[in-house]
Amino acid sequence: MLFEQLTKFLDTEESTESVDDVPPRLTFKAIEALRMSRTRERILTNLEEMYREAFERAKETGDPAAMTTLDFAYRREQLYFEILLDVRDAVEKK
Repeated sequence: MLFEQLTKFLDTEESTESVDDVPPRLTFKAIEALRMSRTRERILTNLEEMYREAFERAKETGDPAAMTTLDFAYRREQLYFEILLDVRDAVEKK
């Protein structure tokens, strides 16, 4: 009896399987269907803002080692992001 009640509760139109159901997978077809929403400028601006805030905090505390480390890390991550964005742009053009 409990099983029947649970079945009635859980078996709704949304829960029934259909022919169009596709399990979520990171395939080329899935990537093609979903275009990236963030622009290159937005991503790099967010990165810059994050590092600028951390750099200002290090500057306020007078920590030159932290400032040097943050400067290097920012430039390294900016390069990584630019490479990844280039790959993303190349995949989207296909």
